[in-house]
Amino acid sequence: MAATSWEDSVKSLKGVILDMCGVLYDAGEDGGTPIPGSVEAVKRLRASDLKLRFCTNETQATREKFVAKLQRMGFEISVSEVFSPAPAAVAILKERGLRPHLLVHDDVVPEFDHVEKTNPNCVVIGDAAEKFSYQNLNTAFRVLIGLEDPVLFSLGRGKYYKEDDGLNLDVGVYMKALEYACDVEAEVIGKPAPMFFQKVLDDMGIPSHESLMIGDDLVNDVGGAQECGMKGVQVRTGKYRTKVRGYIITP
Repeated sequence: MAATSWEDSVKSLKGVILDMCGVLYDAGEDGGTPIPGSVEAVKRLRASDLKLRFCTNETQATREKFVAKLQRMGFEISVSEVFSPAPAAVAILKERGLRPHLLVHDDVVPEFDHVEKTNPNCVVIGDAAEKFSYQNLNTAFRVLIGLEDPVLFSLGRGKYYKEDDGLNLDVGVYMKALEYACDVEAEVIGKPAPMFFQKVLDDMGIPSHESLMIGDDLVNDVGGAQECGMKGVQVRTGKYRTKVRGYIITP
């Protein structure tokens, strides 16, 4: 896109959506560390006339716990501004009368406290970290394969994310394993699902072409936003790499 065209499009912006892990902070021990300049960047956005929301596929904590961690890092942020997959999944489960078998991180289980889970008729998979053992994956597989009409929900489909000590496998890898074994296509709740982005836009009350998504994931953040008619920008922090699927990304 030509510089003049980009400048013109930026002038029409009314809202900005920020990814969090890899954009605001890097995950790791003691909750992670803020990326240099990110706290100040959020403050500058707040001082502008742009609406600001935060869109994350974080599924290792409840929104309340997650936001409290970011507040300790110095970010000005509230729970109502954060959109994450688990609350969206709970709404869908209740709407469709589904009872999930959960393969998620222990710290996000409380999000599902008010959902019936006996005699499960679907599986919900999130970033379960150390819970992604053979035994736990096999249990989820047995639930799905035993259903006449298997339903698999995935809280995101990322390949990997960055922590202080390096890159870690994300939920999408394990989602693909269950899809392959059970011959089922997962329903993704979170980025890059269009309905997930649309919920954020509806909350801001602005059309997609007047909004900008900033993330470190070229496919799930930038690509997902662009598919919804939004503008997308990839930062060079977090999981950003100069080589993606055999292609070299040049400045």
